[in-house]
Amino acid sequence: MLRFEVFSNGQPIGWSDLELGDPPMGVAFGVFVPGPGYFSIQEQVRASTQHDQRHFNFRVRMVGGEEIRASGASIADYSADCGADAMELVVLGIEYPAYGEIFPEHVERYKRQFDA
Repeated sequence: MLRFEVFSNGQPIGWSDLELGDPPMGVAFGVFVPGPGYFSIQEQVRASTQHDQRHFNFRVRMVGGEEIRASGASIADYSADCGADAMELVVLGIEYPAYGEIFPEHVERYKRQFDA
Protein backbone atom coordinates (compact mmCIF):
# COMPACT_ATOMS: atom_id res chain seq x y z
CA MET A 1 0.00 0.00 0.00
CA LEU A 2 1.22 3.47 -0.83
CA ARG A 3 1.84 6.16 1.74
CA PHE A 4 0.69 9.73 1.15
CA GLU A 5 2.23 12.90 2.53
CA VAL A 6 -0.03 15.76 3.60
CA PHE A 7 0.90 19.43 3.30
CA SER A 8 -0.75 22.61 4.55
CA ASN A 9 0.23 25.78 2.74
CA GLY A 10 3.34 24.01 1.46
CA GLN A 11 4.50 22.69 4.86
CA PRO A 12 4.56 18.95 5.61
CA ILE A 13 2.13 18.10 8.40
CA GLY A 14 1.76 14.31 8.36
CA TRP A 15 0.77 11.29 6.32
CA SER A 16 -1.90 8.69 5.66
CA ASP A 17 -2.20 5.36 3.86
CA LEU A 18 -5.63 6.44 2.52
CA GLU A 19 -6.63 2.84 3.11
CA LEU A 20 -10.32 3.24 2.29
CA GLY A 21 -12.27 4.78 -0.53
CA ASP A 22 -15.38 5.27 -2.61
CA PRO A 23 -14.24 4.94 -6.23
CA PRO A 24 -17.46 6.14 -7.93
CA MET A 25 -17.34 9.30 -5.84
CA GLY A 26 -13.58 9.78 -6.31
CA VAL A 27 -13.01 9.78 -2.54
CA ALA A 28 -10.12 8.25 -0.60
CA PHE A 29 -9.75 8.43 3.17
CA GLY A 30 -7.79 6.98 6.03
CA VAL A 31 -6.20 7.52 9.39
CA PHE A 32 -4.19 10.74 9.51
CA VAL A 33 -0.87 10.44 11.31
CA PRO A 34 0.38 13.88 12.34
CA GLY A 35 3.96 15.00 11.93
CA PRO A 36 5.72 17.79 13.83
CA GLY A 37 4.37 20.45 11.45
CA TYR A 38 0.77 19.60 12.32
CA PHE A 39 0.85 20.71 15.93
CA SER A 40 1.13 24.40 15.04
CA ILE A 41 -2.27 24.23 13.27
CA GLN A 42 -3.96 21.44 15.25
CA GLU A 43 -6.26 23.66 17.33
CA GLN A 44 -7.40 25.50 14.21
CA VAL A 45 -8.05 22.20 12.42
CA ARG A 46 -10.04 20.90 15.40
CA ALA A 47 -12.13 24.07 15.44
CA SER A 48 -12.84 23.77 11.71
CA THR A 49 -13.60 20.03 11.61
CA GLN A 50 -16.85 19.61 9.63
CA HIS A 51 -16.47 23.20 8.32
CA ASP A 52 -14.68 24.87 5.44
CA GLN A 53 -10.95 24.11 5.57
CA ARG A 54 -9.87 25.68 2.28
CA HIS A 55 -7.65 28.18 4.10
CA PHE A 56 -5.33 25.33 5.11
CA ASN A 57 -4.67 24.64 1.42
CA PHE A 58 -4.24 20.90 2.13
CA ARG A 59 -2.38 19.02 -0.59
CA VAL A 60 -1.71 15.29 -0.72
CA ARG A 61 1.00 13.52 -2.69
CA MET A 62 2.37 10.04 -2.96
CA VAL A 63 5.62 9.76 -1.00
CA GLY A 64 8.34 10.53 -3.50
CA GLY A 65 5.76 11.16 -6.20
CA GLU A 66 3.19 13.46 -7.63
CA GLU A 67 0.41 15.41 -5.98
CA ILE A 68 -3.01 13.81 -6.18
CA ARG A 69 -5.22 15.95 -8.41
CA ALA A 70 -8.42 16.39 -6.43
CA SER A 71 -11.12 18.91 -5.64
CA GLY A 72 -9.93 19.17 -2.06
CA ALA A 73 -8.83 17.53 1.15
CA SER A 74 -9.82 17.87 4.78
CA ILE A 75 -8.81 16.58 8.18
CA ALA A 76 -11.29 15.55 10.86
CA ASP A 77 -9.51 15.76 14.22
CA TYR A 78 -11.44 14.31 17.16
CA SER A 79 -8.30 13.39 19.09
CA ALA A 80 -9.09 15.71 22.03
CA ASP A 81 -12.21 13.66 22.82
CA CYS A 82 -11.46 10.22 21.39
CA GLY A 83 -7.70 9.67 21.58
CA ALA A 84 -4.64 10.25 19.43
CA ASP A 85 -5.76 7.96 16.61
CA ALA A 86 -9.10 9.75 16.07
CA MET A 87 -7.90 11.77 13.09
CA GLU A 88 -8.94 11.16 9.49
CA LEU A 89 -7.78 12.55 6.17
CA VAL A 90 -10.35 12.73 3.35
CA VAL A 91 -9.41 13.50 -0.26
CA LEU A 92 -12.40 14.43 -2.41
CA GLY A 93 -13.00 14.54 -6.15
CA ILE A 94 -10.01 12.54 -7.32
CA GLU A 95 -10.13 12.54 -11.10
CA TYR A 96 -10.79 9.48 -13.24
CA PRO A 97 -8.82 7.55 -14.47
CA ALA A 98 -6.17 8.63 -11.96
CA TYR A 99 -8.24 7.23 -9.08
CA GLY A 100 -7.96 3.69 -10.43
CA GLU A 101 -4.25 4.10 -11.13
CA ILE A 102 -3.49 5.34 -7.61
CA PHE A 103 -5.98 3.15 -5.72
CA PRO A 104 -6.47 -0.10 -7.67
CA GLU A 105 -7.24 -1.96 -4.42
CA HIS A 106 -10.18 0.40 -3.72
CA VAL A 107 -11.57 -0.22 -7.20
CA GLU A 108 -11.15 -3.99 -6.86
CA ARG A 109 -12.84 -4.01 -3.44
CA TYR A 110 -15.72 -1.98 -4.86
CA LYS A 111 -16.17 -4.36 -7.82
CA ARG A 112 -16.10 -7.48 -5.60
CA GLN A 113 -19.19 -6.37 -3.72
CA PHE A 114 -21.21 -6.89 -6.90
CA ASP A 115 -19.84 -10.35 -7.71
CA ALA A 116 -22.46 -12.94 -6.96
